[in-house]
Amino acid sequence: MKPMPRHRRDQSGAMLLEALIAILIFSLGILAIIGLQAQSIRNSAEAKYRSDAAYLANQLIGRMWADRANLANYAHRPGGTTVCSPTGTAAGTTTNVGRWVASFTTTGTGASNQILLPGATANNQQVIIGNVVNNARTVFIRICWNSPTGQHNYDVRTVINV
Repeated sequence: MKPMPRHRRDQSGAMLLEALIAILIFSLGILAIIGLQAQSIRNSAEAKYRSDAAYLANQLIGRMWADRANLANYAHRPGGTTVCSPTGTAAGTTTNVGRWVASFTTTGTGASNQILLPGATANNQQVIIGNVVNNARTVFIRICWNSPTGQHNYDVRTVINV
């Protein structure tokens, strides 16, 4: 049996269709890579904010250790039940904790040398000094900030011997 001859026009446009499908698949791959890159940049920024918050909390803990005799003066907005809306008395700007809060919640002279967390204000930061138990005090520090992905907080709890 002899095969039927195929006409050339039956195949016309097949190569163009294959090329269009290849371009579509390639474009989807490029879009996926761009999406992954954008997510990677977002995650990197969030990690930097968390790292800055940890640094700031450790900085205050260091100040508290050095000034253990005045530990009770470090309380800043110690009340409140919601995560980043504490209540209570704010520390004055002349106290160590007041200057610490101001160092990353304000801009001004020398702000380029400060670590600034987006959306961090003196009103949403919290430092709680617990009661003396066995000659030690529990210190709780909550640092809150807002980023494009939402509201975040970093909590640390430590014991400082008095």
